[in-house]
Amino acid sequence: MATLYIVRHGETEWNKRRKVQGHADIPLNEYGKYLAEETAKGLKNIRFDCAYTSPLKRAKQTAQIILGEQAAPLYEDNRIKEMGFGEYEGMCCAGEDKDEKSGEFQKFFNDTAHFIPAKNAETIMQVNERTRNFLIEMCTRKDLEGKNILVSTHGAAMTSLLNHIRNNTEPADFWKYKVPPNCAVTIVEIVNGIPKILKENIIYYL
Repeated sequence: MATLYIVRHGETEWNKRRKVQGHADIPLNEYGKYLAEETAKGLKNIRFDCAYTSPLKRAKQTAQIILGEQAAPLYEDNRIKEMGFGEYEGMCCAGEDKDEKSGEFQKFFNDTAHFIPAKNAETIMQVNERTRNFLIEMCTRKDLEGKNILVSTHGAAMTSLLNHIRNNTEPADFWKYKVPPNCAVTIVEIVNGIPKILKENIIYYL
């Protein structure tokens, strides 16, 4: 048996300003660091054997803060990187500064079946494929049996990972379970190669 602790990164300035991030490498803001610190306190009794993180700063910083002084190795993995949104990245999608093209991007959340990715962006199927490969590895590696594993990732990538476990892989249903909040933790237990969600969207900072 292996146990995954899958966490979405803490808040960034672009989260706060409702800007599309995707592959843009935006670090945590001060509040985001606080969220990660509170999450670390909530997980203080878990001894992690290893950790996997998206290579983007916001996910790496979150993992580093949660691990603290633990000696667990931290591995970067592109398969759990956020979905690439191409030309939509940097666009403000809410509030007074909302971009005129934001309506098209909002289809990603409220009309996913008809969402058209921007130039140089990834498709949901591409993201699903890479997160599926990551999950299969976590479920089949014998050296991970009995281990506690931290996985630090992003909203869309985390949703994709969990959708595989739920057998919810139709693009039109991608957001059926909504976007996980910043620093939300979902615990997944893997027994005999089969992943099962034990607890979902645990928040330690409220």
